[in-house]
Amino acid sequence: MYVTIIGSGIIGLLSALVLTDAQYKVIIIARDLPGGQNQDWASLSLWAGAAIFPRPDANRQSLQTESFKYYWALAHRDPTSGVQVVKATEFYNDRDDDSTIWYKHVVPRYRLLPKGELYPGAKLGFTYQSMAVNPLVFLPWIKELEARGVRFIRKEVHSIEVAKHIAKCDIAMHASGLGTSQLADDKDVLPIRGQTMFLETDFDELAMFQGSHYTYVTPRMYSGGAIVGGGSQEGNLDHNVDESLRPDILRRVKRLSMGRLQSLDPSKDSTKDIVAFRPGRKGGYRIEGDGSVVHAYGFGSLWYVYSYGAALKVLELVDTMVNSLGEAKGRL
Repeated sequence: MYVTIIGSGIIGLLSALVLTDAQYKVIIIARDLPGGQNQDWASLSLWAGAAIFPRPDANRQSLQTESFKYYWALAHRDPTSGVQVVKATEFYNDRDDDSTIWYKHVVPRYRLLPKGELYPGAKLGFTYQSMAVNPLVFLPWIKELEARGVRFIRKEVHSIEVAKHIAKCDIAMHASGLGTSQLADDKDVLPIRGQTMFLETDFDELAMFQGSHYTYVTPRMYSGGAIVGGGSQEGNLDHNVDESLRPDILRRVKRLSMGRLQSLDPSKDSTKDIVAFRPGRKGGYRIEGDGSVVHAYGFGSLWYVYSYGAALKVLELVDTMVNSLGEAKGRL
């Protein structure tokens, strides 16, 4: 049985991996393929920080858990994948305790931080072991799907039916990111503008602050640097760098690194400003079957956090559709 996947971001690629494991034949149709440099491609290797930070207030804890387990195993099994185990530290100033941190029972070496080790203004802090992903390495690594017989077609399509016709498939899996508003006629899809920086540094830990602001540092394996940010601007499609954000990002990141990035001087050290757009959705992501189409989109900045769990859900939905098609044909 063939399945067409529309979109070659991390959700589409991991879905192809899971589907081929289950003996499905897969054709991927996408405007952008791994290695491209389009700002509107969410999984763009140039800019994505790709930290496996579970989210305490996000839905579908089971999907996040499955993704964490997948990347953890991959980091230990194949270091050439661009996935590395690192120390992670999170700070919050919008909650007083860790009662909402459900993943404290999932992640290794979870430890609450005493007040003396908290980021200034934080009410809660904790550390554990997690993973950082370098998409510049990981996406080409996973593109070895071609060795499994997956066929890639670089083409922009304007309807799901056209994609199914091109691939001559009965079932389509739709994960087209920002193209979803047209392909699925979903008016709740919106771009979320992110501005980050690549810094040349040996900082080798994940760090994040959430609450009154959103700040993070994500090391990038094999690159000699880290992605730092950030910002989250819903509906903003400005592709230009906001120069006023640059010093603000640096100020926040220096505090978050607890002094380890204090000596950073952008005028001397190698830096790069990055602007790109995450595919978000009002009301949260969509992952469901609709006739002969499986929709999986709208994950915003959490597409890596959900990715493998979402792929397993896609497989479950495809299996259900295949069984329904078989029953329908049997009744004819």
